[in-house]
Amino acid sequence: MALAALMTYKCALVDVPFGGAKGGIQLDRREYSESELERITRRYTYELIQKNYIGPGIDVPAPDFGTGETEMTWILDTYLTMAPDKLNATACVTGKPIEQNGIHGRRGATGRGAVFGLQEVCSFAEDMKPLGLSPGLHGKNVIVQGFGNVGYHAAKFLMEADARIIGIIERDGGIYDPQGFDIEKVAMYREETGSIQGYPTAKIIENPNDGLELECDILVPAALENQLTAENAPRIKAAIVAEAANGPTTPGADAILQERGIMIIPDTFLNAGGVTVSYFEWLRNLSHVQFGRLGKRFEDQTQHAMRRTIEKATGYTFSDDERGLIHGADEEDLVNSGLQDTMINAYQEMRETRTQHRDKNNAIDYRTAAFINAIHRIAKSYMQLGIFP
Repeated sequence: MALAALMTYKCALVDVPFGGAKGGIQLDRREYSESELERITRRYTYELIQKNYIGPGIDVPAPDFGTGETEMTWILDTYLTMAPDKLNATACVTGKPIEQNGIHGRRGATGRGAVFGLQEVCSFAEDMKPLGLSPGLHGKNVIVQGFGNVGYHAAKFLMEADARIIGIIERDGGIYDPQGFDIEKVAMYREETGSIQGYPTAKIIENPNDGLELECDILVPAALENQLTAENAPRIKAAIVAEAANGPTTPGADAILQERGIMIIPDTFLNAGGVTVSYFEWLRNLSHVQFGRLGKRFEDQTQHAMRRTIEKATGYTFSDDERGLIHGADEEDLVNSGLQDTMINAYQEMRETRTQHRDKNNAIDYRTAAFINAIHRIAKSYMQLGIFP
């Protein structure tokens, strides 16, 4: 129920017109074979169909903890089997593989959205100064908890934004290196060995909870809920807690961290990249055409014609790198642009709300601002629609 409500507020906050819901199956997938997981997923989907809980215009599932493109494909195929005549059937689920009408950019959307959000948060010098930080992500020391889909992509895109990933925490322990990690190399090591433990040059963190308490600029909980509690909150040494996971901070921990002056970027905002790009995928499936397909070639030709005109008029020859920047937008370009715009707009609205609603002459915290904006948008919708019958 809590996660379902959180999805409602999250969608409202980033202006995604989904009502918000959650569902799942409680099991340890490591104890089941792939064929057993497939049968369980298909049966679950069948029950959703029978109860009219799934469909392009009803509820639209997406990947979350323990699931991915494979499970979404099983859901899609089961739905197509049960409703082969529905024109928009592929919009019944998102997070699908590209080959099954998925969308480019969905796999890393939650992590990328978190980084887009952090870039905007850290861009205001006046907000960073009280934390003892300079504006921007460049050179920031970051610890990421969780190295699954969200944690890996958040770490990868943070590294590409010139942040330094000094710690990675998994369920069986963690690794630490003040010089920072190459995220791709860590991912390859885990692929080869099954764990990040033992990564060359890294200091081993035997107790994963200890990794949360190491000194850093930004702590990114990107695993499960209730990781920051009233018990460990007094020992958190980060200047910013960036909630890339759903509900990683308990209310008790939230109060302690706020009292200590630690900035908390709430999950309702920072975790919204996944549902935002799921919305884009849903739109793509309803339109039955890949984003950018109609205009990319035309834009390419127009851009290159303009380049040639400039070169001819000025005598300047663009380098290969400069030419590579001049091209029409493909689907992933458009998806990332839409996601970035969504995160920037949502944060700016939160920041404005913080200053409008003051608590004892101080701006309210970001979580409260996020809930104010989300609830206001939901309430306004109910008031405009009225009650019928």
